[in-house]
Amino acid sequence: MSRPAWDWRLSDLSNVQKNGRMVFSCFSCGGGSTMGYKLAGYTVLGNVEIDPQMMRIYRQNHKPKYPFLLPIQDFKALPNQELPPELFDLDILDGSPPCSVFSMAGDREDKWGGEHAFREEQAVQRLDDLFFDFLDVAEKLRPKVAIAENVRGMMVGKARGFISLVLSRFRELGYKPQLFLLNSATMGVPQKRERLFFIASREDQNLPSLQLEFNEPPILYGDIRSGEGSPINPDSKTYTRWHKRRPPDLNMGDVTEREEGKMSNFNTILLKDQKVANTLASSSVFLRTDQPRHISDMDAIRMQTFPSDYDFMDANVQYVCGMSVPPLMMKKLAEQINLQWLSEK
Repeated sequence: MSRPAWDWRLSDLSNVQKNGRMVFSCFSCGGGSTMGYKLAGYTVLGNVEIDPQMMRIYRQNHKPKYPFLLPIQDFKALPNQELPPELFDLDILDGSPPCSVFSMAGDREDKWGGEHAFREEQAVQRLDDLFFDFLDVAEKLRPKVAIAENVRGMMVGKARGFISLVLSRFRELGYKPQLFLLNSATMGVPQKRERLFFIASREDQNLPSLQLEFNEPPILYGDIRSGEGSPINPDSKTYTRWHKRRPPDLNMGDVTEREEGKMSNFNTILLKDQKVANTLASSSVFLRTDQPRHISDMDAIRMQTFPSDYDFMDANVQYVCGMSVPPLMMKKLAEQINLQWLSEK
């Protein structure tokens, strides 16, 4: 009996037929997008990553031909003659610029324009500028297609003006951009994860508009649930609140609002076997509804459709998964781009 698509291994990639398309990944983190492209038959030549720990993990799992451990601002400033010629003949330039300033959580608009370190060990950067740094790389390398992924929050409130600036910049560079809001739950991923994709083709190719429609059946948490997970600390407020949950509650915020009159803990999610899991964020807390336990690492791996033999080394499993594009989500997208745009007629 064949395994479901979400139950796969890195070793399976050796059986995937190559399509001859070349990709380079920016802001690669643990390589969620990289694995999606590889599952779709692409060759990923290398990556740019600022985080030393993520680069160690990326090297361990993906063996990139051309890894660049440096800020994207430094990468785009490298003289063209110092870069491999292959990077100037890309089919796809891929990137997921860090998106915390567009998150729906907290006082997000207060963060715009400020300088932040995305996490410890990283350089301080203006995170809302990173999208335009990525576009500068597109201007430098001139790939056939550029793909940038970001959070749904970019479509809300004042951030919509940022979208207009990004689209205008794509057009200035000679690209025809399209914008897609995709839900991973319709793409074979056991998780409701809405993400915004900017997909742009170079104008000189005269390609038609990309058509995307995904209707995979939902995969419930109970279908992928595995292992025990760590118990909730019995001395914690979370444990007390967990015992006060009611069937309609979706998260611990529903409990605290009802029982304590507080608006907090909405980032602590209650997972039900008969429901599709919520977005796996790097900072979220996921609790099982039917037992006082957190989800297991394998649950997180399967929710994000990472391979079961992925080597997380010294990193937190949920952090790496939550910071990545689900590989099966990118696989579905990459397949359509090859089918509709890159394949020879």
